[in-house]
This record gives sequence, structure tokens and C-alpha cells, in this order.
Amino acid sequence: MIYLDNSATTFPKPLAVREAVRQAFLEFGANPGRSGYEMSRRTTEAVYDCRHQVADFFGARGPECVSFQPSCTQALNLVLKGTLKKGDHVVVSDLEHNAVMRPLEILKDRGVSYTVVETFPGDNDATMDSFRKSMTPATKLVVCTHASNVFGICLPVERLGALCHQYGAKICVDCAQTAGVLPIRLEAGGLDYVCAAGHKGLYGPMGIGLLLVRDPADPLVPLVEGGTGTQSRSLFMPEDPPERFEPGTLNVPGILGLRAGIKFVAQKGTEAIYRAELQKAGYLYDRLSAFPWVTLYTPRPQAPYYVPVLSLNVKGVASEEAGEALARLGVAVRCGLHCAPAAHQKMGTEEGTIRVSPSVFTRQEELEGFVNRLSRLYAPRKTKVRWEN
Repeated sequence: MIYLDNSATTFPKPLAVREAVRQAFLEFGANPGRSGYEMSRRTTEAVYDCRHQVADFFGARGPECVSFQPSCTQALNLVLKGTLKKGDHVVVSDLEHNAVMRPLEILKDRGVSYTVVETFPGDNDATMDSFRKSMTPATKLVVCTHASNVFGICLPVERLGALCHQYGAKICVDCAQTAGVLPIRLEAGGLDYVCAAGHKGLYGPMGIGLLLVRDPADPLVPLVEGGTGTQSRSLFMPEDPPERFEPGTLNVPGILGLRAGIKFVAQKGTEAIYRAELQKAGYLYDRLSAFPWVTLYTPRPQAPYYVPVLSLNVKGVASEEAGEALARLGVAVRCGLHCAPAAHQKMGTEEGTIRVSPSVFTRQEELEGFVNRLSRLYAPRKTKVRWEN
């Protein structure tokens, strides 16, 4: 199989990640922070070590700023629902995923308002002006993607963070597509909240996400309450993070797999990974742009304005139909709306696109194989488009 759906989940996973998950079941099978016996203690230490490595990787003040969540989506929900109240105003970009837009619609019914601002790919100054014009005295939070999961368009999140602080607001950045691909520095970048997925550019397993809070004293309200193994006599969640945001038993196999994934990315180097993946995306762009029957929706991806994600369509063919035909030939791509209808509305692709995203493991022959198989499927005719299997 030629796997080019890494924006959804990176595959394959590094050997060290697979081994870490296996080891979790064999040697770290006890609940962390719940008991004093040896295996529980060692599991607690392993989880803490991962927390420390995450803090170091993202430039947080310390491990207390790192909480493990079931997904990036839940981390975003925690920030939105734990920060906003009736009368608050939020500013978001026109590229947002449903992990942001759906919670905001729920909050809208509770008296929270939001403004969607236009972004300008490749022109960060214009994007900044667009956000600036939407800030009001009631603006409490700016929530934006670091990079679009559909078109790879990057936003200047550190500049946006500085803008927010000028207005007394905070910024929450959805780093689902950029964690492990672009450098993200929580403290130095002035980012109040960073939400990330463990199973994408960090090469961890599914089912593990991250919430990083710049200020450990942030009065963020928990999304879920329950047992933490500490302060059990109290009917309220602990005041101190990260336990405040981690009710129930943690996903230890996911956490230990994530730890191995972060080590893998750190050893490779985020900058080196970005350059390599961008080169692969650029190769695909150059090959595909030579086909008059292919529509591409962005310029050739270049740093620092894009991450290595391409959206395309075959003229006259629905994206889902193209995806099914490619799947029959052993090519895995993502087609449709990618849970981000706002981005498609912006780019005029309301019917969806074929999304192609390489990873550090994608080989040159796989890129060529994708292009060749797409060419095999497309048989130009004077009057119509025909697909052949």
C-alpha cells in the first residue's frame, strides 16, 4: 500500500513506538499514581518522564503545564468550554476544523459570540490586519489552527499571540497538523494554550492528545470530573494541574508510545523533518501541476507559509470517487471535506478534495507510484472523463 494519509494519522509508526506500546502492557500495567507497589510506582515515573519530555519539546515552564487528553479535539473542547462564559467574544480563522467550530456553535447557544476572520495565504501582514480588525473589548480568546489540515496554509500564531495580549485576550492554537513538523515554543512564543494530537506528526499511537497551558495557575475549568488518586476526600477536582484536567485512568500505552514518538522526532530534528516532507510535497506538486486534468488549489508549498499537505481534484470526478478508485490500486488518500467545511468554503471546494500528505517514512518510489497510478486511472477523452480499473 502507498500510504499518503499522514495528515489523519502517520503510518507506519517508528519501531521504538511500537515497542514502547508493547512494553507498556508487559511492564507498566498498573494505574499510575494510585498505589505504592513497585509496578504502579514505575508506571507513575514513566508517565512523569513523558510529561517532562513533552514540556521540554514544546518549551513549557515545566511538566505541570502538560496534561494528557484522549485527543486534540478534547483538549480544544476543554479550553473553549473551560474558558468562555456568557458575553465573551471569540475570534477564529476561516480555516478551522470542526473540533473548533462545533464547540463554538454549542457555546453560541450559551451566550458566547464569535467572529470568523479572513486569512490571506502567503501574506501574514494582511492576515494580522484581518484579526486586528475583529478584536473587541469583549474578545476573550483567539482560537486558530497553526496550519490547515486541508490546504496546509500556516498562520502566524506567535504574532497573533502578541496581538491577543495587547487586547487582554488569550490565544489557543490547534497544532494537530504542526506538532512535530514545525517548531512550537509555548513560553517563548507567547501561546497560552497549545492543543496537539499524538498520533500525527509526533508519531505516537491513536487515542492520546495533549493540552499545554502556558501558565500553570490558569483558572481553566475542567471539562470532566472524576477520580485522580489524590485528594479523594474532596468532592471537587484538585486545584493544581495537571491532575485538575486528568480524571480517570490515564492511557498509559498511549503515553509511553507518545514518549517514544517524541524521542524519534527530537532525534530526527523538527526542522529536518519539515524540510524533507516539504520537498516530497513539492515534488508531487510539480508532477501534478503538469496534468491539465488536475486542479491544485494553492501555490507550490514553501516555508514558512505551508506545511506538506496538498489538496487536489481530478476535473469532472468527485473526490470520493477518485479516492475509491485509488484505493483499489493500493493508494491511501483522504477525500471529502476532512471535517473542515469552513476551509472548503473559503477555497471554493465545497464538494471536497483529494488530500495527499507524505511523512518522514514516505519513499520517492511511493510518490512516483501515486502519480503513475493516478495517471493510469485517468483516460482523457474528447467528450468525457473516464475512469479505468
